[in-house]
Amino acid sequence: MPHTLSRRDPEAKTMALTTYSPISSDWPCQVKTPGSYDWERSAVKWLRELVPARYASYPALIRHPVLLARHAQIQVQQEVRVARTALQTARSELPRLGLPESVIEHTIRLYAAEVMQLQHIARSVRAVTQALVGNSASRTH
Repeated sequence: MPHTLSRRDPEAKTMALTTYSPISSDWPCQVKTPGSYDWERSAVKWLRELVPARYASYPALIRHPVLLARHAQIQVQQEVRVARTALQTARSELPRLGLPESVIEHTIRLYAAEVMQLQHIARSVRAVTQALVGNSASRTH
C-alpha cells in the first residue's frame, strides 16, 4: 500500500520518481492514489458527492465511473459559470435589492472565494477523470 512521501526527504523524492506515480496538487485528498487498493471506489464516492443525488443512482453512471466523472466535470463547469455570473453581477444588482454595502461586499468576497474553490474542484475532477480513463484503457488491453 503506497504511503505519503515527505517532500523534504530527498530519498523519498527519488523513491517517488522510481516507484510511485506522482499525484498533482489538484488530486483530491478524499481519493486514494491510482493503482492502490480500492482507489477507484474512493474516486466514485467523491465524484458522487459532486453530482445531484438522482444522477448518482443511475445504473450507467454506477457501472462506468468514467461516465460519472464526465458528468461531474459538466456539473462543476456549470457551477463555475453560475458563481462567475453571480460575482460579475453582484455590484450592479445587489444594491437594487436594498442590501447594505457591508452585505454586498461580503457577498462579493464570498462569490470570489467560491469561484476559486470551484475552479480547484474542476481541476481535481479532471485529474481523477484522466486517472479513470487510464485505468479503463489498461483494463481493455
